[in-house]
Amino acid sequence: MYCIYGIQNATLAQTRSEKINTFYTMTIKPLTLFLTLFATQILLAQSPVPAPAQKKGGAVLLLNGTAHIGNGTVINNSAVAFENGKLTFVADATGIRIDRSKYAKIFDATGKHVYPGFIAPNSTIGLVEIEAARPTVDYSEAGNFNPNIRAIVAYNTDSDIIPTVRSNGVLMAQSAPSGSGVAGTSSIVQLDAWNWEDAAYRTDNGMHLYWPALRGFGGFDTGNPGPRKNEKYDKEVQFLNTAFEEARAYAQNPTPAVKNLKLEAMRGLFDRTKRLFIHTDAARTMQESVLFAERFGLSPVLVSANDAWLVADFLKAHNISVILDRTQRLPEREDEDYDQPYKTAALLYTKGVNFAFGETGAWRQRNLPFHAGQAAGFGLPKEAALSAITLQTAKILGIDATCGSLEVGKDATLFISDGDALDMRTNKVNAAFINGREINLDNKHKQLNRRFEVARE
Repeated sequence: MYCIYGIQNATLAQTRSEKINTFYTMTIKPLTLFLTLFATQILLAQSPVPAPAQKKGGAVLLLNGTAHIGNGTVINNSAVAFENGKLTFVADATGIRIDRSKYAKIFDATGKHVYPGFIAPNSTIGLVEIEAARPTVDYSEAGNFNPNIRAIVAYNTDSDIIPTVRSNGVLMAQSAPSGSGVAGTSSIVQLDAWNWEDAAYRTDNGMHLYWPALRGFGGFDTGNPGPRKNEKYDKEVQFLNTAFEEARAYAQNPTPAVKNLKLEAMRGLFDRTKRLFIHTDAARTMQESVLFAERFGLSPVLVSANDAWLVADFLKAHNISVILDRTQRLPEREDEDYDQPYKTAALLYTKGVNFAFGETGAWRQRNLPFHAGQAAGFGLPKEAALSAITLQTAKILGIDATCGSLEVGKDATLFISDGDALDMRTNKVNAAFINGREINLDNKHKQLNRRFEVARE
């Protein structure tokens, strides 16, 4: 009898095993394959995929190109080399002997131009995808006092906008919050990364203050939709005075009994680990905001600064740097010269005011080099225009020790263009590197162009 039971149990066990194998073959295995393929698609969803780090022993040489150093110097027949993400050699190739065997890859840049990567200050790149679609917009918070807000944690490396910006030579950016009052902190990012931690180049190094406007616009529901005086201006300025006084007092205590997250975030302004960026346009508010900052021992950077040309002497006397917003725009007033926005940079240059070019928004950052080119066509020296989107921008952002120019020891963040990169007719980037990594220059625009070229054929 025990033998019969044993045979029955063995038969049941075999049947059970066959059912399990069948279930695995028919259900689990296909599901596992599907999930694996799905995960792979997620990993490859970022298009193009970020480049791997430059390998040890993988030195790269760019030879015979016209190198624009970023500090005003131009080398017509250059040799630019880099290894392990750092520039190791920048010189005139004429009359020197170069051992080509030392380099894993050599780019012949004959007839082409070599530039340091352009830097976009005051951008919302990575913080917005479609401006008209609110769920894709993440650059501001409610309220007018948010110093603890960090733009970097909202930075989206999967944005389709980023590759389109890189294709015009913009390889680094300041990703900054918007809003009113104290809007939060910005960070510097390099534009080829898997996630925001990888993208971060310098985190939380700028605090952004949106100075109250003297004038505003009434809504259509008020019956007076046109411009009108901001009756709350003095009250809003007083609020900022009170907030900064509290922040300064808080910063004087290194170990407060109770931490205030908002005031803790402002501590960096007073120990100089953060820079204050004040967003304002009018000549009067520019002067008032500078004097306001100086009362707290701060030396701000003015952003937008459309009226900078009216107070250039004041800016120079107070050693204030400015980030100009949109050279290619209309004048502020009806009685201004039609070309005032184009020639403002040249006027500031003549006065000795430090400045950089900026552009609002995210996708418009691709036009940054053309703003510099516009100013170059209206009196600003060409290499000074280039510096205002490379080295000068790096100085204003506080990162010039490691990037912004083609100098030995600095990061190998640079690109090769077929022609003048400040001219939209000849800006054609055919190779670009971020920290020595050769990045993929494909983007959604190029993909769509290829798709519809095939359709036309």
